[in-house]
Amino acid sequence: MFAVAFQVYLLRRPPADVKATIGWANALTALRLLLIAPVVWCIHIADFNGAAAIFVLAVVTDLADGPVARARNEVSALGGLFDHSVDALFVAAGLFALALFSPALEVPWILPVLVLLSFTQYALDSKVLAGRALRASQLGRYNGIGYFVLLGTAVIGAVVFPAVGLGLELLAVLLTIFGWLLVVTTLLSMLDRLLAYRKVRDLP
Repeated sequence: MFAVAFQVYLLRRPPADVKATIGWANALTALRLLLIAPVVWCIHIADFNGAAAIFVLAVVTDLADGPVARARNEVSALGGLFDHSVDALFVAAGLFALALFSPALEVPWILPVLVLLSFTQYALDSKVLAGRALRASQLGRYNGIGYFVLLGTAVIGAVVFPAVGLGLELLAVLLTIFGWLLVVTTLLSMLDRLLAYRKVRDLP
């Protein structure tokens, strides 16, 4: 879904605009994209040391690509779409892997599904295929941060909690509470966007 949308967007942009987006900032984002399969594999084999290291690297690339884009004048709607698409895919894949391969951690399986649905709504509402920049709501921004925090808490906590003598049961309780809170706030964010869209559509 995201790959098709991305290709359609590319075809609609002028060649010079597309060329301007190929730089170091998007290279960092592409690196984060390549980290999805390794983090899922590490979670699958319960190698949480590896998953935690990959997660930290992914966060570093996410924090760095924006400043690099601004410093090198590589900011574009295309780069923003690429960045947010990869973020959604990374956290959704990581959370789905936790729900599937580490059920003891109690990550809600519905959350990664909602992450992808919410991002799709977000992209369509922003009209990214028409070349417009993504427009995040305040709650949507907090949710985006929350998905990373939940994934990081799970993979890093699975290493730290046993090391300091705390059981994974406590970690599972924290992940359950935080995970279901994000389920609720994601649904609220989607409802808010839907109502805002209907309000604008109904204007004369």
